[in-house]
Amino acid sequence: MYLVAIAWIYVVLMMAVAEAVDRNGTVVGAVFTFLGYGVLPLAIVMYIGRAPARRRARRALEAREEAERAAASAAPPDGGDHAPRDPVAPEREEP
Repeated sequence: MYLVAIAWIYVVLMMAVAEAVDRNGTVVGAVFTFLGYGVLPLAIVMYIGRAPARRRARRALEAREEAERAAASAAPPDGGDHAPRDPVAPEREEP
């Protein structure tokens, strides 16, 4: 997909250069040719072409977040994985 995009930008760039150096052409017309025939349509095509990859990435992110939430809810409340200590400190006996 990127090879076709690079080739299309090259063709449109050559069209713009030809218009800029032509006797009846202008630089402003060359810029509009480059933007109108090259950048705008190519941006739309690339955006549509990348839609499945964006969808897969979004689903993978949601699955990863769901797994993190499930792992966090399964963890003990104190965050440790050993038995809690006695909540009341034992009294110290005098010898």
